[in-house]
Amino acid sequence: SVAENLVLSRGDLPWRINWTREHERLEAFMAKMPFRLDIHRPVSSLAAGEKQKLEILKQLYLQRRLIILDEPTSVLTPQEADEVLGLMQSMAHRGELTVLMITHKFREVSTYADDVTVLRKGRWVGSAAVADTTTQQMAAWMMGDAQVRGVSTERPVMAARPPQLQVAGLDVPGDKGTLAVKNLSLAVQPGEIVGVAGISGNGQRELTEALLGQRPLSAGQISVDGQPYHVQREQMQRLRVFSLPEEPLRNACIGNFSVADNLALRNFDQAPLCRQGWRLDRRAIGAQARTLIEQFKVSPNDPNRPIGTLSGGNVQRAVLARELPPDVAVLIVANPVFGLDFASVALIHQRLIDARNSGTAVLLLSEDLDELLSLADRIVVIHDGELVFETSAAAADRTELGRHMAGAEQLAGEPA
Repeated sequence: SVAENLVLSRGDLPWRINWTREHERLEAFMAKMPFRLDIHRPVSSLAAGEKQKLEILKQLYLQRRLIILDEPTSVLTPQEADEVLGLMQSMAHRGELTVLMITHKFREVSTYADDVTVLRKGRWVGSAAVADTTTQQMAAWMMGDAQVRGVSTERPVMAARPPQLQVAGLDVPGDKGTLAVKNLSLAVQPGEIVGVAGISGNGQRELTEALLGQRPLSAGQISVDGQPYHVQREQMQRLRVFSLPEEPLRNACIGNFSVADNLALRNFDQAPLCRQGWRLDRRAIGAQARTLIEQFKVSPNDPNRPIGTLSGGNVQRAVLARELPPDVAVLIVANPVFGLDFASVALIHQRLIDARNSGTAVLLLSEDLDELLSLADRIVVIHDGELVFETSAAAADRTELGRHMAGAEQLAGEPA
C-alpha cells in the first residue's frame, strides 16, 4: 500500500510496527501536503503520475536534506506544482534543504531555481545564476545555436467537417469493477487536436485502454468516420486509426524484438513486407526500418538492435515512426513526452502538429498542462472519470483549468 511504501522507507523502524499509529501520523502528514494519496491504496493500482506523486511525498516524508527531482511537476496541476516547488524553495532558502531539479520547463527554472546548468548529450554546456540569464540563452545551450527552432504551431484554416472520431456515452470499468470513466462523450474533427487534461488517476488510463481495445466498455459507442468502431485490427487498418500509448515500451512494443521488427508490427502482413500471403521479406522489413529510423532520428540507427535497449526518447520516436504513416485518419496519444529530453520533446510535438495540419484527428491525453496549452485546439478536463469542462485553447486560463482538474469547481457546486 501507499502507507507501507512510506513507512518501510524509513530507517528507524521498530521490530513491530503499530500500524494504527502510523496511519494516524501519515494522515496528519498528508493533510499538510499540496496533494495527497489514499494511504490504503495498493501501489500496483496507481497510475504512472500517481506513482510520481508518491515519490515526491516520500522524500518530503523522510525529511531529506538533499532531494533530486526529475521532471517533478509533469503530473501536477499548476496550483500543485507551484505549491510543491514553492515549499521546497522556501525550505532551501531557510537552509533546511538542497534541491537538484531536472526539468525542461523554463518557467519552473525562472521562477524557482537560483542557479541553472545545462547539459547536452551528457556534456556540460553552460551555467549561470538564473537572474543573469534568459530563456533564449538556455534554449541555445540545450539545442545548440544552429538547432534552436521552436515548434511551429501555425495551422491552416479548415472548414468545419463531421467528426472523424466520436465517443458517445462511454462507461469504462476500472480494475476494481467500479466505473473509472462515466458517460463520457467527445468528438474530434479532422485537422484538430483535442487535449484531455486531468490529474493522473482520474480515468485517463482506462479511457485510453478502452479506445485502444485493451479494456472492455460497459456502455457507449466509439465511431470513426461515422462508422461503429470495435477496435479490431482489420478496422484499424481500414479506417487508419493509430496510437501512441503511455509507456510505449510496455504498451506498444515487444522489448526483445529488434527495432525493425517492432516498426513492422502494423504492416508485417501486407506487401511489400509480406509475400505470397504469409512469407516475410526480411530485406523489405530492414529497408522500411532504415527509412523510418532516419526520418525520426532514432538513435542508435541500428535496425537489428533490441528495442528494449533504447532510451525512452528513442523508443518513443520509434513507435511514433510506426504510428504516423502519411495517411493517418485518427491518432490517439497519451503522455507522449513524459520524462523525455528537450530534443525528443520538440521532435514529437512537431510531428503531432504536422499530423494535425495534414488533416489527422488527434486526441491528446496529457497530464502536462503546458503541453496541452501549446498543442491543442480545444481542451477538455477529466475529473473522476467525467468530462467537467471544455474550452478553446486560445481562451484557456491556466488557473481555471487547474481548479477543474482538482475538482474544486465541482465541489463548489455541491449543496452544503
